[in-house]
Amino acid sequence: MERVSIPVYQLSIIENYFPELADVQKEQLAALYDLYTDWNSKINVISRKDIENLYLHHVLHSLGIVKMLKFKNESSVMDLGTGGGFPGIPLAIFFPQVRFHLVDSIGKKIKVAQAVAQAVGLQNVEFRHGRAEEEKQQTFDFVVSRAVMPLAHLAKIAAKNIKKRQQNALPNGLICLKGGELQHEIVPFRNKAVTLELEMYFKESYFKTKKVVYIPL
Repeated sequence: MERVSIPVYQLSIIENYFPELADVQKEQLAALYDLYTDWNSKINVISRKDIENLYLHHVLHSLGIVKMLKFKNESSVMDLGTGGGFPGIPLAIFFPQVRFHLVDSIGKKIKVAQAVAQAVGLQNVEFRHGRAEEEKQQTFDFVVSRAVMPLAHLAKIAAKNIKKRQQNALPNGLICLKGGELQHEIVPFRNKAVTLELEMYFKESYFKTKKVVYIPL
């Protein structure tokens, strides 16, 4: 595929924040811009005004979860409401030895995520077109999500999919990316929820109100 005008400076920001990335991971990340630009012209999975901010607003934001927890090899993670593949695809690139299960109720969005994953050669992802409430057969170490619904609803849906056996530094549970004021959402979990302000890790103004929230389940 002929490369279009990739915002190289944004890709370099990711490499600066995560210098441990291997060359193959950098190549996979670099390929995302062409792939999402092409697919987004057919199926709108990212705001068309925002596609130029793919790396900053979508890829780097997804990798904010890494600041909460680095998943151990052989862990399993479900991305609930993945849309076009966020945060699941960037995380699958970052953690090639972790198994990811991407779920979304909108078939055309799963189609995009699946095509992107195949194009960059990801071997550690699988996909399901359906509602997360219907995913009852599989269990995972963690469920991740990117601001698809209130925390209480997310936790209720995710609880059935959490494994009992723990192998990571944090007990198994829910890790989600959220923005804005969260005090009212965290009230039911205030004794156990952990919140990270992403502006402590990423200096760009986009992250001023962005947070990662972890809730053990």
